[in-house]
Amino acid sequence: MFSSRRKAVTVAAAACLVLLAPIQASGSAEPTGATAAQDLATYTVPNTDSKARTEINRIGAQVIAVSGAVATVEATPAQAEQLRAAGFVLNDETKVADSLKRINPAQRVPGDFPPGYEGYHNLDEMNAELDAVVKDHPDIAAKSSIGKSFQGRDIPVLKISDNVGQDEDEPEVLFDCNQHAREHLTTEMCLRIANRLTDGYPGDQAIKDSVDNREIWIIPVVNADGSSYDVESGEFRGWRKNRQDAGTDLNRNWGYKWGCCGGSDNDPNGETYRGPAAWSAPETAAMRDFIDSRVVEGVQQIKAAIDFHTYSELVLWPFGHTRDDVTEGMTQKEYDRFARVGGEMAKTNGYTPQQSSDLYITDGDSLDWMWGQHKILAYTFEMYPANGGGIDGFYPPDDVIEKETARNDAAVDILLREAGA
Repeated sequence: MFSSRRKAVTVAAAACLVLLAPIQASGSAEPTGATAAQDLATYTVPNTDSKARTEINRIGAQVIAVSGAVATVEATPAQAEQLRAAGFVLNDETKVADSLKRINPAQRVPGDFPPGYEGYHNLDEMNAELDAVVKDHPDIAAKSSIGKSFQGRDIPVLKISDNVGQDEDEPEVLFDCNQHAREHLTTEMCLRIANRLTDGYPGDQAIKDSVDNREIWIIPVVNADGSSYDVESGEFRGWRKNRQDAGTDLNRNWGYKWGCCGGSDNDPNGETYRGPAAWSAPETAAMRDFIDSRVVEGVQQIKAAIDFHTYSELVLWPFGHTRDDVTEGMTQKEYDRFARVGGEMAKTNGYTPQQSSDLYITDGDSLDWMWGQHKILAYTFEMYPANGGGIDGFYPPDDVIEKETARNDAAVDILLREAGA
């Protein structure tokens, strides 16, 4: 019932390539000052906790996944030496370029995912998929844009509701994906939500109740430029940030506690570079403006949200900038609700539930801003795999898409329910 419309929209998507070619060409060069894949390697670091992983990030390396106490870390040679000097044990060195070479095929199709990954949607196919959803379900689905990326691409948003053309007084829920360019499985997650809630509307009473009593917003690709750049050569590049100068980590550029607590990088070369100022990235500014626009008569209409990422199989809740459970902006009652709902969702998908800072300290992320600024019950899901072994974890083959997105159906339904609590 909820299968992708990808094949049906391939022709329309291909037509869009002609229109987008000038934009893609302008973004093909590596930005000045960016860390190239050939300069990076991944390592496993044993016996880490939140404090240790935060220190790893502060040195300038990046923790890309965690399994128990073992962190998978991406680092330059200089950063690796700093980590060793600080007492960290680095095992299983794997050059990122070698990992990419292993998963990138000899044959490639410029502008699209490599062979073996055809089930993933590039930007044109994603837009065509949303258009097909609206065409098939015009009474409950409508597509618009929240703004433009740095290179001028639209950031599309799909609204799903029973009276989709009206702004009703109903709790609203936001699902957004692909803040980080290489996390393409998350786009498939957002498309899964869009298809399931529209295709299932006529015959599934639970879905109908959710759609009839909520206004649901879905943003499948926040980082349109970065996502396109990561695959436009026909090979994966391991790209994370947006395409503004050397690239900004969108999930460190939000305005709440921006740059406050050692949870982001001030070096433009860094993978967690927070930008020169909060909201300096057009993509985060567009997200802010959209969410701010949902304040009606002083009340934020978006009550709950999930920001999907990969990987590590985690359910995370605020705050990321502090390890304190109860602090400025978070009462014990509020924290307990986050933990209760997060735990309930995690029971359905097998993820590990925890406060965001239990992973490591972050600042300027969307999770903290949504709660700190608007009191949105906001979660981050780190999706499949639990432990990918390195850069490979960002690029699971397309035969896992159906299983790993369906794995979150029940969690999505729980959040839709909780938005009305």
